[in-house]
Parts: sequence; C-alpha cells; structure tokens
Amino acid sequence: MDTDSSDMTAARSSGGLQLTLELEHPDCWMREVTAATAARLLVNAAYLVDGKVKAHVVAYAESAAAVKALVAATRASDHTHAVTEMDTRRSFGGISAPVNKATRTLLVEYGPEESIHDALVSHGFMNQEPIRIRDGTEYWTVAIDESRATIQEKLDAVCAQKDATITVTQITSATTGSRERDGLAVRQLSDRQREVFELARKRGYYDYPRAVSGSELADELGIAKTTFHEHLRKVEATLLGPSGTDRD
Repeated sequence: MDTDSSDMTAARSSGGLQLTLELEHPDCWMREVTAATAARLLVNAAYLVDGKVKAHVVAYAESAAAVKALVAATRASDHTHAVTEMDTRRSFGGISAPVNKATRTLLVEYGPEESIHDALVSHGFMNQEPIRIRDGTEYWTVAIDESRATIQEKLDAVCAQKDATITVTQITSATTGSRERDGLAVRQLSDRQREVFELARKRGYYDYPRAVSGSELADELGIAKTTFHEHLRKVEATLLGPSGTDRD
C-alpha cells in the first residue's frame, strides 16, 4: 500500500486522464460507519505495515455527537483491528481537514483484504486527493495514463476482484487546457456543494424532462428549498460562470 500525501499528488504533473469515482465494496468499515451515522470520513494517508493497513483518517460532522457516534461505530466494527485517536492539537504536514466542522483524527488498523486501494493502484489508478466517504459511498479522484477503453477494462477487473461497484462521474484531461480547468473548478467546490450537485445529477435533476424537483431534493437533504438553489447557483457559477438560474 505505502501511500502518503505526496503519493496522492504525484500524478498531477503527468499526462493521461483524471477520473472522479464513486465506489462501494463489501466488508468496508468506512462504508459501514458512514452509512450508520451522520458523520463522514476523510482519508489522508494509508500504509501497509506488517500485513495490516494503517489509515490516517479525519472524522467530521456538523456536531460533536455525530463524530463521537462514528468513532464508537469504528471501534465496534468487525472490520477494524485497532483504533487510536490522535492529538488534533498538533499540526500534521500535508494533512487535510474540513473547516468549521466537529472533527476527530484517528489512526485505524484493518486487514488489506477489506481495502480496495491496492486493487486500484495495481491497475494503474493513482490517488490525487484525499478520499472522501459519506453515506456509505467512497469518492476518489485518480489519475491514469491509459485509453478510455483500457480504463473501462481495468475498472471492470477491479470490480470483479473486489466485488465492487464503481461509477465514473467525471473524466478530465490531466494535460493543460479547458478540461483541466474544469476539473480544477470541481475541486474548488465545498464538500456541501459537491454533495448537492452530485445528488442533483444522480437523481436526474438535470435531465430533460427533469426526473425530480428542487423541492424534493431539498427535502431529501433536509434543507430549505432556497438553500438548495443557493448551493446550486454557487456550483454553476464555479463550473459554468455566473449563469445559474433558479429551478423548481
């Protein structure tokens, strides 16, 4: 495994394609605890040590109680071997953490058979950003120097190997140009803006005819309709320029 923050950004200077992936796989404690609580995880680094994976993760949520519940669920999971809470008062170089959130930093040990990281890396997919996990789904940004047909073959192989479900939600060029700028714009979105945008896209909000209304999505997210549209306006301004309009 031997992955750290420098590894996660190493592929940024190379050519090829950058993919944004949504994935799920069985026996994953991260999927289990984020599906069971209102908190989320940010994976900054993972290492293979003495046959076990040790991952540096940040648990975060709107409330300290939600974070506490996730930590308790992580300790109780059948898929974790050890959970150590780290001193969040110290600064760890290259470590990302959400701002304005309740957070706790953990070092979690678990079996490599319960991780999908090695399967992705062995097929040429290299992390470019910390991995985000929420509501039982992992969100990866990876780079790979292959044709699109070969990429699909490799993703199919990973799915078969790990009994995983992987969806490619965005493909951008890793070389200079407008596509790269579009990819950078997506990375500038806040976590909440990404969540709103990804849900809207997944539920068919941008389809024609529209499959779901803004009011329905706002209810699903537990926010006001005006807040939902405000998030989308900011997303559209970032991705497309200041041309977003209100939608029902």
